[in-house]
Amino acid sequence: MEGLKEENLKETRPKAKINEDRIWLSPPHMGGEEKALITEAIDSNWVAPGGPFLRKFEKVLSNFVQCQSSLALSSGTAALHLALRLLGIRQGDEVICSSFTFTASANPILYQGATPVFIDSELETWNMCPNALEQAVQSRIVNGKKPKAIILVHLYGMPAKLGEIIDISKKYKIPLIEDAAEALGSNYKGKALGTFGQMGIYSFNGNKIITTSGGGALVSENPDLIKKALFFATQAKDGAPHYEHSQLGYNYRMSNVCAAIGVAQMKVLSERIRRRREIYAYYEKHLSVIKGIEFLPEPKGFYSNRWLSCILIHPEYIKGVNREQLRLRLLRHNIESRLLWKPLHLQPLYRNFPYFGNKFSERLFERGLCLPSGSALTKDQLDFIIGIIKESF
Repeated sequence: MEGLKEENLKETRPKAKINEDRIWLSPPHMGGEEKALITEAIDSNWVAPGGPFLRKFEKVLSNFVQCQSSLALSSGTAALHLALRLLGIRQGDEVICSSFTFTASANPILYQGATPVFIDSELETWNMCPNALEQAVQSRIVNGKKPKAIILVHLYGMPAKLGEIIDISKKYKIPLIEDAAEALGSNYKGKALGTFGQMGIYSFNGNKIITTSGGGALVSENPDLIKKALFFATQAKDGAPHYEHSQLGYNYRMSNVCAAIGVAQMKVLSERIRRRREIYAYYEKHLSVIKGIEFLPEPKGFYSNRWLSCILIHPEYIKGVNREQLRLRLLRHNIESRLLWKPLHLQPLYRNFPYFGNKFSERLFERGLCLPSGSALTKDQLDFIIGIIKESF
């Protein structure tokens, strides 16, 4: 308790030196074959945004999520931007987006000159609230601004309430894009997240459940959309013997070297999911006994990859301890943790855009903490983290 009473505790005063011994929140975890495949890519001179590993990675990814077409790209943000471009989103349009998420979910809306309309979360999954979504759609239609797309985020790997949200999407004929950046390997009633909407996106950033060092992917059951996305992702070069360009394109393609890492990582993805879920279960078993600590359970039919294990701390039950004090206490012991996402409707960049909800995501931000969840965590490390948390209470 002593450390938690220091209200002015600064991050510049860690107890341990932050070095390679630090317990990170979600570091990359190599599977063993990455180095050999990278060497193979270099030896073959396929180091550009094209090559056999790129094609193989896309095929393996499509097979894993059971989706017809996929396109490997430089980032999940690039994938989301291409999805909006393919739907014809342009200046003056409105696009609905989850508010409780990372800024990359909404930034591509601004890339296209469109206006984001933010939707609050609901209690059971922390994802987009269907009631607030329909309220927003009806309100924008009354104002003569029917939204052109819905960007639905599956936060921390937990599926959103897809049944209700898909019904709203179909009812009002608004295309659905799934931001499954954090949710590769999660599913809703047995079907992979990212494959329910017109398009879905994944991220392979270094902190995700698998990584390509940096990268992302766009998936769709419509191969024509993926073919068009490839055109835009490779600078929109027209079919001519010279460089001819009639449309704006981007340099968004993944490199063959990064794809080689991805091929190796896909081989261990199922094991990574199993281990992340195991870590979540271990935290829940040992910390749920503390009154005032709450976990996010899976509703029936929902399957989360448990990318990050998150807790809510209720100060009304635990006097003198809040999520920021606990974060600083962990930091003093060289343990990285992180606050839950600050809702986008509270961010300086986005606070003047439309928002619909009851501020539930704000309460999540005020009380939530992400615990170290990397799949390479050992039992000793988990016990150390849990011990620090128990001591704090």
